[in-house]
Amino acid sequence: MNFKYKSLFQQGALVLALLVGTTACQEQLSGQGVAKTSETGVWLTTPDKSALFQKQEAKLAFSTATSQGPTIEVDDSQKFQPIDGFGYCLTGGSALLLSKMGAGERAALLKELFTTSGNNIGVSYLRVSIGASDLDDRVFSYDDLPEGQTDPELRQFSLAPDRPYLIPILKEILALSPDLKILGSPWSPPTWMKTNNNSKGGSLKPEFYDAYAQYFIKYIMGMKAEGIRIDAVTVQNEPLHPGNNPSLLMPATEQAEFIKKSLGPAFRAAKLDTKIIAYDHNADKPEYPITVLNDAQARQYVDGSAFHMYGGKIEALSQVHDAYPDKNLYFTEQWVGSKSKFEDNLAWHVKTLIIGATRNWARTVLEWNLASDPQQNPHTPGGCTECLGAITLDGNATTRNVAYYIIAHASKFVRPGSVRIASTSASVPPNVAFKAPNGNKVLIVQNDQSTPQTFNIRYQGKLTPATLNAGAVGTYVW
Repeated sequence: MNFKYKSLFQQGALVLALLVGTTACQEQLSGQGVAKTSETGVWLTTPDKSALFQKQEAKLAFSTATSQGPTIEVDDSQKFQPIDGFGYCLTGGSALLLSKMGAGERAALLKELFTTSGNNIGVSYLRVSIGASDLDDRVFSYDDLPEGQTDPELRQFSLAPDRPYLIPILKEILALSPDLKILGSPWSPPTWMKTNNNSKGGSLKPEFYDAYAQYFIKYIMGMKAEGIRIDAVTVQNEPLHPGNNPSLLMPATEQAEFIKKSLGPAFRAAKLDTKIIAYDHNADKPEYPITVLNDAQARQYVDGSAFHMYGGKIEALSQVHDAYPDKNLYFTEQWVGSKSKFEDNLAWHVKTLIIGATRNWARTVLEWNLASDPQQNPHTPGGCTECLGAITLDGNATTRNVAYYIIAHASKFVRPGSVRIASTSASVPPNVAFKAPNGNKVLIVQNDQSTPQTFNIRYQGKLTPATLNAGAVGTYVW
C-alpha cells in the first residue's frame, strides 16, 4: 500500500490521501486479526479490488486547521432513526450450502460473518422465508396437502422442511450472535388457501384469512420453541409480483383487510411481540404502504413498511415516512446479478442503499441471498437463475463477492442500537453518518465521480482531510 502525505496547511497538518496502489487481494479474509469494534481508523474498498474492506495504516488526525475544500460536517446533536442492523437474506438454499461444508470450515465462516472481532464483519440482521422462497431447492409450505384437500385447523402444520438445514444453521448463528434479529417473509401461503391452487400467483381466499393468520402464529411459536425468535414478519414478499415461484398477488386493499380482520387481532390475542411490517416490495409504489396505513383499523397493528429497489427511487421511503412519521421503515432486499460487474455494484449499492436507504429513514439494509454455488444454485423451477450470493460456496471453498463488502462497510461498526446522525449532503461525496452504542462516530463515504476526490471531515470544530479514488468506498470511524 502506498500513501502520499502532503502539507496543505501552515500549521503542518497532514493530508490523508489514501491513494491506493497495488495490494494483496483480500478475497480470502480469514477472520484473524486484532481489530476491535471500538477501534478507530479508515476501512477501504476500491473498484479494482486492490483493497477489499481493508484497514488503512494512516490514522484519522482531527485538528483545528482550516480548509477551503469540500467538507462533510458530522453533527451528532441531530439524531434520526435508530438502526436495527445490516445483513442478508438467509435463503433455504444458503442454509443448504452452509450445511454441506465441513463443521470446522462452516464454524470459521459463520464466525467471520456474524462476530466483530478481528476482520470479522458483524452481520446483525437476517431475513428468512416463511416456507420456501425461490432460492430453495424446491417449493414447499408448512401445510402441503394433496389437491382438493384443505386444513383450516392447521392440524398438518409442520416446520419439518426447515429442520434439516435452516433451523440448525440459525442455531449455530445465534450461538455466535444471540442478539441478531430475524425477519420472516412468506413467498406464498399453502396452495389450498389460494384462488388458483398453485404455488405461483393467485390470491389468498378470504375464507382462509383466519387460518393464514394462525399459520403465521404457528410459525413464530414453532421457531420460538427451537430457540429462534422472529423479531418481525412482512405480510407478503413482493405482493405485486405474482410471476415468481412461489408468489402471491396481494393488492394494498387486500393486505389492509387481512391485517385488520385476521392477522393483527390474532397476533394481539396470542400476545406476540413480533412486529407486522407491510408491503415488502419496490420503491416505485409508495402509495401501497400508505394505503395500508391510511386504514386506521389496520394501522394499529402495523409497525412500518419494507422496501426493495427493483423499481422507483430510494427517496420514496421518505414520502412514506413523511406521511406516517411514527411508523418505521426497513430495506429488506436487493439482488446482485451474476453477470454484472463488481465495480458497478459496489458504487450503486453503497450509494443507493447503505447511504440512500438510511438517509431516507431505513432501520435495516439487507442484501439478497447470503450464499449460492458457482452456478447460482439452488433455486426453484422458475426461480432466480442469476442471483449472486454475498459468498459463493463450492463445498468448503469460499469466495467473497461484492455484497459481502457492501454490507461489511456498515455492519461491522454501525451496530444495532446505533442512530443515524446529521452529515452534510450537498457539494460533497455521497455519505451517511451514525453514532454507535459505544460512542464511536461512523461515516460511510462513496466517491461517485470518475476521478479521485479530496474532502474534509469536520466534527466538533476539528477537521481531518481524506481522499477516495474514483468509485471507492471508505468507512471512517472515530
